[in-house]
Amino acid sequence: QAPAPAPCRAKLHTCARAGRTGPPSMEAAVGREDALAAVRKNARRALHNLPPEFRADREVVLEAVRQNGQALVDAAAELHADREVVLEAVRQDGRALQHATPELLADREVVLEAVRRKAHALVHAAAELRADREVVLEAVRQ
Repeated sequence: QAPAPAPCRAKLHTCARAGRTGPPSMEAAVGREDALAAVRKNARRALHNLPPEFRADREVVLEAVRQNGQALVDAAAELHADREVVLEAVRQDGRALQHATPELLADREVVLEAVRRKAHALVHAAAELRADREVVLEAVRQ
């Protein structure tokens, strides 16, 4: 029997890109309901450890980012461009803005939501929004 893989410690989660799906307990998840239950219990860790098909599942990712906005980092790349997913993530944690696509970094509503939660999120916004009076004032209020 092969030894269990070492736990992932990669900051950029390269283990997911290399095909590692995390601890054996998550590899054994048999379906979507298991994935949803796992993210409800511990969103960030669960999403990171789920197989790629669940990290690309919009419903699973939405549930995860509603629990922990930073779980967006482990979502499939195409969901970093999904406005609803990113809005949910920044509503939960403004720091999640850093994981959005450039198009959403230029989306005024998304950036406003992020800076309402975390003023520092402004540094990730598109240049035109960093110069927007209302956006800057909202960040300063934090």
